[in-house]
Amino acid sequence: MKHSVEEIKLKNGASGILIDIPGASVMSTRVQFRAGMQYAKNHEVFEIPHIVEHLAFGGNAKYKDEQAFEAEFTKNGAYHNAWTSDISVCYETECADFEWERIMDLQRVSICEPRFNEEELKSEKSNVRTELMGYMNDYYRLLWPRIQQAVGEDTLMLPERLKTISNIELKDIREHYRRTHTAKNMMFVIAGKIRGRKHKIIRQLESWPLKEGERFEIPRTDLHASEAISIRRKDASNITFGFSLVTPRHLAPNEVFAMNCLNHILNGTMSSKIFGTARKRGLVYGMGSSIANNAHNAYWDFDGEVCEENAEELFSLIQKEMMKALNGEISEKDFEAAKSYALGRFQMGAQTVGQIADYYAEGYFTNERVEHYDEMPNLIRATDRGRMIELAREFAGSGIKAFATVSSVEKAVISELETHLNF
Repeated sequence: MKHSVEEIKLKNGASGILIDIPGASVMSTRVQFRAGMQYAKNHEVFEIPHIVEHLAFGGNAKYKDEQAFEAEFTKNGAYHNAWTSDISVCYETECADFEWERIMDLQRVSICEPRFNEEELKSEKSNVRTELMGYMNDYYRLLWPRIQQAVGEDTLMLPERLKTISNIELKDIREHYRRTHTAKNMMFVIAGKIRGRKHKIIRQLESWPLKEGERFEIPRTDLHASEAISIRRKDASNITFGFSLVTPRHLAPNEVFAMNCLNHILNGTMSSKIFGTARKRGLVYGMGSSIANNAHNAYWDFDGEVCEENAEELFSLIQKEMMKALNGEISEKDFEAAKSYALGRFQMGAQTVGQIADYYAEGYFTNERVEHYDEMPNLIRATDRGRMIELAREFAGSGIKAFATVSSVEKAVISELETHLNF
């Protein structure tokens, strides 16, 4: 969808981008605060940001409880959601164009004028506990926080997070909200029909009753390598695995595209070097790799699930193909095919207002920079094979890595598998 982007700074210190999409039939918003787990006052109340997020759509200055607010918000089909990460608490809405002002006002009330109370806190603590208990059955949610911990990141495992919920009191919720939900700590992305409404949107945002506060920095931690980690689950019939190679810097957009090309070559399709070959041999049903990129570090992550009898052969294949990549044994034909695939997938990623909003929000909330969508195809075309190989070597040579599994097998088996990850 054709669109134009403008970055703005409000008088109250908040900043954001307005994305004008002519003829759009919906309005999509993202309002973010650096208020995630890294900003909890201590580990004893680590889960506070998650519970604040859950309480966002509860009782407020205009509606007595969540049910009353929800009934009003959704009466014309509008949608809202919120999510929490290590860094962010983000509130999202999407509505029909004809009711954008009403929905934005309801978003203002829910974000700026919550009335936290004991009854809703008790309910949401129980809901969050149920949510996290459900995640205990998702082995990927067990191993990835453990990998984060292993390389030195300041996070907790699911069982540790569960223990913190009972420590959280209403005063903790109010303290976290007051400290983090401030004007200078707020960023936003609004996408839809902006032309002719820009000044009205700005006036409305500047009227939000938030204290000035401060813009929080994203914490930096010193990362390091880890030994193999085995999370034992007697009921695990397969080996669920993940490993991460980390480079301690932020990747530029063209570097992310280069690494995405390599991920496509290695694991992207049924014809890929690792996953495609493993699938053809009957070694693995599914596995993949990806790049995660934050303000200070970039992560080259691999994961999958394999039965014990196939694990040795799969990890030998991973080692063989990774060594080929690091030695530059990637054909120009495969590289150009990966670029073509990336270009097609990229162009397919801007078919809706929500997709466009998500694209800009991902980079803007982390890096406070606008990465224009229409510039990306040229970056993809200009991606260099030699640079891709250099980046792979940078990740492999950083000395920062971790490998974890969830399985019922002995630790010695896992340690043996790890020997294939010495690239």
